[in-house]
Amino acid sequence: MMLLKTNNLKFTINIVVLLAATQLSFAQETTVTPEVTAITETAVAAQKDTVKTPFKKFKVDGVAGVVGDYLILESDIDQSLIEIKQRGQASADITSCQVLGSLLENKLLTHQAVQDSIVVQDSRVNSEVDQMVQRFASQLGSEQKVVEFYRKESMADLRAELFTIRKNNILSDRMNQKIVESVDVTPDEIKTFFNRIPADELPTFGVELEIARIVIEPKATEEERQKVIDRLKGFRRDILENGSSFATKAVLYTDDGASRPDGGLMVIDRKTPLVKEFRDVAFSLQDGEISEPFETEFGFHIVTVEKTKGERKDIRHILLVPEIKEAQEEEAKDLVNKVRKRIIDGELTFEEAAKEFSDETETKFEGGTLTNPQTLDKRFELGRLDPDIYPKVNNLADEEVSLVYTDQTRTGTKQFLIYTVDNRLEEHKADYVKDYIKIKELALREKQIAAIEKWQKEKITETYIKINGDNRDCEFVSNWLKK
Repeated sequence: MMLLKTNNLKFTINIVVLLAATQLSFAQETTVTPEVTAITETAVAAQKDTVKTPFKKFKVDGVAGVVGDYLILESDIDQSLIEIKQRGQASADITSCQVLGSLLENKLLTHQAVQDSIVVQDSRVNSEVDQMVQRFASQLGSEQKVVEFYRKESMADLRAELFTIRKNNILSDRMNQKIVESVDVTPDEIKTFFNRIPADELPTFGVELEIARIVIEPKATEEERQKVIDRLKGFRRDILENGSSFATKAVLYTDDGASRPDGGLMVIDRKTPLVKEFRDVAFSLQDGEISEPFETEFGFHIVTVEKTKGERKDIRHILLVPEIKEAQEEEAKDLVNKVRKRIIDGELTFEEAAKEFSDETETKFEGGTLTNPQTLDKRFELGRLDPDIYPKVNNLADEEVSLVYTDQTRTGTKQFLIYTVDNRLEEHKADYVKDYIKIKELALREKQIAAIEKWQKEKITETYIKINGDNRDCEFVSNWLKK
């Protein structure tokens, strides 16, 4: 039973990953380059509902299935299989029936999310679409090239489809989260789960290690900081005294590219992920008020509240980032080199240096040690590391200090980093004590899968579902045919 569950889980993960790259990209009669692949991977976060005819003729008017109000086209299945093959993934064992089954599951989740009145704010979706379009344009060269690449009539058409895709994907994700949010595992269940795994089927975990880093960022001069503050005060005064438009100024001047097209508009509530300083100001304002300039890690802001609706607020903000000049960049680079030398010479431990000098607030008080966002512990599996971090730590011995690396902050300015690794654990078979967190995650995942299967079985019986044509000959894992 354990082996069957593991295999089912692996298939589910593989098919979702493979399909993720097929849901918007329209096949081109050219070689798929790394740049195109990168764009495709970013853009296609959810299943599309409509398709424009790709280079190859598909049965675009053929409906493979219906789930509630949602259609799955034959061309969706065909396109998914083509893109899986183009990406060079291990697709030999993936059939059109399996792809259809995955698409049916996605549509059922989306349909039920609407039925359960799960709300997705249009402003959030539009913001994410804007960021996607900007990334595509930076990789292809212009927005017009993005339109041409996706064979759309206009950017408005592309944005409309991206909006539908992203919104449906968020609905599906939130419905999935709702199903499993109350699922948990007890220590006894974890132990039972581990003991059920035959010795020859124990998972193998790759090389694991703890990673720490020190990040030093150039600081703007007081003159540049004051220049930005004075400029924001001027915007505020012009709006209050002369009736100028906050939205227009945001479009013209803000350094926040995500909110710029909407005039700095954001719809927030208490659950919206915001840095503390921004949250405190935004929720302290009454409708119509404009804040004084204030600072966050992103730069300096002014914020106004347009409308409060219960726990939700429609706000606008303008962000200005002080200019970092070359002299400040050189100072930061010089400092990180001096810190590195002091660690190597034994004057400071890496932990002491991180606490004293690092500008990364999330890690400095932990001695620079990173937390794995997937497991929330301090260990990272080397083979699954962020590709940006992997080459920096791959060949480091324990407690060795890396060379100085240059990266960019979230606002686009330079930052300088050094890394070290500790507590390296070589590849090994799962051990209940050493790998307790990972085993707990596997046990929880199995229980969540069972909860989703139960939910799906119930919803299939009460939802309008129709499978057309030869697709009725498929042998689905779930009872989509309601036999």
